[in-house]
Amino acid sequence: MNDLPELIELMYAVDTFYFLICGVLVMWMAAGFAMLEAGLVRSKNTAEILTKNVALFAIACTMYLLLGYYLMYSSSAGGILPNLGFLIGGENTVDAITSGEEGAPYYSMRADFFFQVVFVATAMSIVSGAVAERMKLWAFLAFAVVMTGVIYPTSGYWTWGGGWLSEVGYSDYAGSGIVHLAGAAAALAGVLVLGPRKGKYGKDGGIYAIPGANMPLATLGTFILWMGWFGFNGGSELKLSDAASANNVAQVFVNTNAAAAGGVIAALVLAKLWFRKADLTMALNGALAGLVAITADPLSPSALGAAMIGAMGGLIVVAAIVTLDKLKIDDPVGAISVHGVVGIWGVMVVPLTNGDASFGAQIIGVLGIFAWVFGASLVVWLILKAVMGIRVSEEEEYEGVDLAECGLEAYPEFSASKK
Repeated sequence: MNDLPELIELMYAVDTFYFLICGVLVMWMAAGFAMLEAGLVRSKNTAEILTKNVALFAIACTMYLLLGYYLMYSSSAGGILPNLGFLIGGENTVDAITSGEEGAPYYSMRADFFFQVVFVATAMSIVSGAVAERMKLWAFLAFAVVMTGVIYPTSGYWTWGGGWLSEVGYSDYAGSGIVHLAGAAAALAGVLVLGPRKGKYGKDGGIYAIPGANMPLATLGTFILWMGWFGFNGGSELKLSDAASANNVAQVFVNTNAAAAGGVIAALVLAKLWFRKADLTMALNGALAGLVAITADPLSPSALGAAMIGAMGGLIVVAAIVTLDKLKIDDPVGAISVHGVVGIWGVMVVPLTNGDASFGAQIIGVLGIFAWVFGASLVVWLILKAVMGIRVSEEEEYEGVDLAECGLEAYPEFSASKK
């Protein structure tokens, strides 16, 4: 019995360390998004998309520190509106208890903040790729302030923060809906206000491919995201220091990997059958689709079941990318399809393997998250459009936003003729 306090402290240290390491893996996903997007845009827009990814991560971390985390977690359970009392000096429950106190958590609350802050940055990274190549940098960063400080934390409170969606029984283990659908909804609103890139859609109704500049970079980005997803899903178990939790983490890792693999295979086969070519971009998006699909519940399915869930995500993403193109919704990296359409699939498939989830609650969750994030984002995008404009000029778009927005190029040695 005398060893019990030391054992508790050891478990606390192990769980805190595991939580932090998983947060680092999720932070590494920022590099994955940056590389993926840099590979899928044209070379003349590379420096600007990289600037977006670095800046949005910094903004997300700062806004979540100042406001977002408290909106998401300082309220009492239930309700639609988060508790705003902390803004006027009211009690803040986020850091009210620490290790050793009665009712204390089994890991450091600062580790929890670190894990959550990289999640909000992931949601914002989804927006970046969808609006690439034609959006003003500073308009995008202004949106990032609102998205990471208010929009995402509000729907996050409804779910992980104990709000009304949590009360109706909405189940989303690591965020197929809470993170990925939310990011895609914000991206869709921005794309609709922004419009397509010049030359993407012809007056005759034709759809013209605009290839990315660097497929090796896009492939590297996908592998980085695949790796980071082990922290994304594995860390959402929240605990490692007992046998049951350790087994759960192992199952989550296996299922996450199996779903990604299933997504690649299914997307690649469908692309071959549909387009008569082994389309690399579809394979990459298939991997990400498999990962998004399993994120809502990477614990309950068997490994084979996870592979099938991921494979269906891979099929869905190919069809979604083609469909959005036909609707003239221009998404250079396929983010809306990967994170939005497949995010819905991931949420809705949960009750098939998790007896505690229901289709009714999952539908309510999808509709609630999408309606809030899309509606709020649309309002913000329209305000930004009216106040400062959100789209670069036609000439700047033709020349590339690298020079217009950043004053430099990612590959200057290949554009000497412009000098």
